[in-house]
Amino acid sequence: MSSKETVLFACRDLRVRVDGKEIVKGVNLQIEAGTKHALMGPNGSGKSTLAAALMGHPAYEVAGEIYLRGEPMHELAPDARARQGMFLGFQYPVAVPGVTVASFLRAALTARRGREIPVREFRQEMLEAFAALEIKQGFAGRYLNDGFSGGEKKRLEILQMLLLKPEFALLDETDSGLDIDALKVVSTGVKRSVGPDNAVLLVTHYQRILQYVVPDVVHVFLDGNLVRSGGADLAAELETRGYDWLTPSTAGAR
Repeated sequence: MSSKETVLFACRDLRVRVDGKEIVKGVNLQIEAGTKHALMGPNGSGKSTLAAALMGHPAYEVAGEIYLRGEPMHELAPDARARQGMFLGFQYPVAVPGVTVASFLRAALTARRGREIPVREFRQEMLEAFAALEIKQGFAGRYLNDGFSGGEKKRLEILQMLLLKPEFALLDETDSGLDIDALKVVSTGVKRSVGPDNAVLLVTHYQRILQYVVPDVVHVFLDGNLVRSGGADLAAELETRGYDWLTPSTAGAR
């Protein structure tokens, strides 16, 4: 079996309740190694809730099963899922004054690899990732997301992904707030991160990032459910027609 055909990530009958309300209503999804998937839907459909629940958001009541490489993730804490190879790029990254970007990245890389990373080795890897995303070296000494523009925060998310090399990356509206130049750079980083043995799920409202990161599969999420899946052309159709023509009664793959 080729890596293209290998199921890397899957969730089964995933249900999520937030403050007593069911937001995600029985999602089944599988993603093969070497592929890029997009999850599209309008505001309030539950996309971000789904992404956070897959990563183990502690405030959510989650039922169902989550697997990475066939290993169960649903009983693991978020940090344990990260060490196993899952990654979540946040829609709204949090500022951490007092912690430099370099310190944060080295700590994250140490946790991911399970060993202390020598300073020289870490610096070389970090600067290579900086160059790939057109980030100035002075960025390393700044406090994490403190006073960062939206574009800088999103570049830092992708920088983390390039360094950590997760097997499955969830990117929650990475394109939000980016100008066209930043979007191109971030898209380049996303494409660089996907190889034959890993995969990415891009959560987005719009087609524009998908013009640069062409997905293998597009899923449509409405009212807590996956209602349709198809190829990259489905994103273009959504851009033209919106979401109103899709309801649970139209569900199914094209």
